[in-house]
Amino acid sequence: MESINQTVTDTVNGHGQRSLLLQWHLTERCDHACTHCYQGNPPDDISHDALLNILEQFRALVRRFRAASTSRIPAHITVTGGEPLLRCDFFDLLERFHSLRREFSFAILTNGSMIDETTAQCLSRLKPGFVQVSMEGSPSTHDSIRGAGDYARVVNAIKCLKRAGVPVLVSFTAHRGNFREFAHVADIGRKLGVRRVWADRFVPVGGAAGQREMVLSSAETDELLAIMSRSRKKRYILPCSTEIAMQRALQFHAGDGRPYRCQAGNELITVMADGTLVPCRRMPVPVGSLLQNSLEELYLESPLLRQLREEYLPEGCESCFYNQACRGGLRCLAYAMSGAFNTADPGCSWVKP
Repeated sequence: MESINQTVTDTVNGHGQRSLLLQWHLTERCDHACTHCYQGNPPDDISHDALLNILEQFRALVRRFRAASTSRIPAHITVTGGEPLLRCDFFDLLERFHSLRREFSFAILTNGSMIDETTAQCLSRLKPGFVQVSMEGSPSTHDSIRGAGDYARVVNAIKCLKRAGVPVLVSFTAHRGNFREFAHVADIGRKLGVRRVWADRFVPVGGAAGQREMVLSSAETDELLAIMSRSRKKRYILPCSTEIAMQRALQFHAGDGRPYRCQAGNELITVMADGTLVPCRRMPVPVGSLLQNSLEELYLESPLLRQLREEYLPEGCESCFYNQACRGGLRCLAYAMSGAFNTADPGCSWVKP
């Protein structure tokens, strides 16, 4: 027991543990078939009792961290899918989250197709930190990716959530087919009064592994960041409460924030729909099964997670002033394109050839 406690203390204090975020894929089932989706063949959903067991494992790990820390480490669960609302026990699980709201916060990632006035009111009562929906560009571009009529459904979902008082975020996945349309998404986000619009780049993993040609080049990445920066500056010209966030990998190149540092395997862990623990959905390397091993054991003892938490100089970043602050940018993209996460982000134009 003493060695385990020391490992927890070393992990919390040695790696600057400031929070713990669980991204939890409740199901792989979805009512969409988006062209850039990471999902593969969906496994069967695990039982509700298994979900509750995983929740207890997360709570136990949080308690361990808090006991080893001099400050209260914030904890958060983001539930997603697939489409999480397709689970018949979705609201039962949220009720449990709500009852434990003093221990952790929670949020929901959804495609919005199942959100109407009634659903939005139910969510409002349970008080998630936010509900996030995706928007992929103009109506025609969005519908070409997510299905005919989906843009209108997303807008309606946002309006329902806003009327119910639920904070809304909008995410944008940038690839060669849509990255120049970020400004449209930022503008519609402002018009609808969402809390935040943000973007990250497409990563060819899972069901989208064969779409490497959709990955932005370094020049296209710079163009995207310039578009985002211009959209962000509109906030100061036209006063608006909607944040255009630039806090993801490489976005500090054009924004005014601190370099983003990937937290997969450290402050971020991900559980897939079959109970498999992975560092991140976009780095889907199996660590182990929470149906067979405890989260605490896997988190503390996994060689992969230990390696992800170690300090290192990313290959290709040796001469960059920001190499330790940024630590290579989007590690999941580096992994998807090269098979190694400790190499430079292929979208970074600052990497010296």
